[in-house]
Parts: sequence; structure tokens; C-alpha cells
Amino acid sequence: MASDTCTQWPRLAASLAWLAALGVSLMGCAHAQAPSWVGVVVHVTDGDTVYVRAGPGPAVAVRLLGLDAPEICQAGGLASRDVLREWVLHQSVTVEGRGQDSYGRELAWLYVQGQDVGRAMVAQGHAWADRQGQQEGPYAQEQRQARLEKLGLFAQAQPETPRDFRRRHGSCHRVP
Repeated sequence: MASDTCTQWPRLAASLAWLAALGVSLMGCAHAQAPSWVGVVVHVTDGDTVYVRAGPGPAVAVRLLGLDAPEICQAGGLASRDVLREWVLHQSVTVEGRGQDSYGRELAWLYVQGQDVGRAMVAQGHAWADRQGQQEGPYAQEQRQARLEKLGLFAQAQPETPRDFRRRHGSCHRVP
């Protein structure tokens, strides 16, 4: 039996070395694999997209789930971005990832000190609650209340949803 172990050792050592290398390479992008990770917001693009760095590597683009903020060139777009920037820029955040969108951004729920950032954005009228097919999204009640109180975007007589704006004008982030 000892001779079997001795002859197997080079193969076992090579396998262990490969697994160790794989572990090291995965640690650098663990946040992309794990449903929940912690990082610091280093950039706010608009009212629903931030960049979060979880270590020495590059920052990850994160698209907040459950809401749709106005386009940056749409009425309320700059205000929405500025509010999100005030709340999260340079803050430690918890990111609960749920996959990626077609632009390669991580789709996630974002929390600062345990507070749901998306919920706060909608509750203060800085974004719309995103629908999930024919059903209301998770922040529908917050949107109803913000409309009732005429907060943020809902102070406008007829605020246009970002989806309708994009259909009419396209994205503000077009590449010429």
C-alpha cells in the first residue's frame, strides 16, 4: 500500500498545486461568484449604477435591482445621481449579487449600514419601482407613498419613466 501512495504522490501534488492556483485565482473575483460581498463605492454613474471595489482589483459595475432611475440626460437624472452619490460614494457597502445584465454589470441589491439603498431611492422619489413582468416590484409601496407625497420625481406633473424616455430618445450613454 505504501508503494501505491508513493507512486501516486506526484499526481496528487500536481492536483493540489492546480487546486491551490485555482483557489488563488478565484479569490480575486470571489465577489462575482458569491451572492454577497463587501466593497467600497468608488464611482456613481447615475441613479442606479455604481462601481464597487472589493480589494486591489478593478472596480465592478453594479446595477441596482428593484428600481429604474431616470436617465442622466432626463429630467431628474442628475438629481437622482447626486443623491445616490451623496449616500454611497466612498462608503462600505454590501452587494447581494443576482447575476449580470447584457452590459456586463452585476445585478444586485445594495446596502449601506444594513439599509437597502434601492428602497431609499424609491421612497424618496429619486427612482421608479421596477416592475417584474406584470407584477409590481419590491418597492411598489414606496413608490405609491412617494407619489402621494409628491417627493422627488413625483413633484413633476407628469414624470416620464426611464423606460418610456429610452424608447423615445435612446440611452444617454450612447457611443457616437
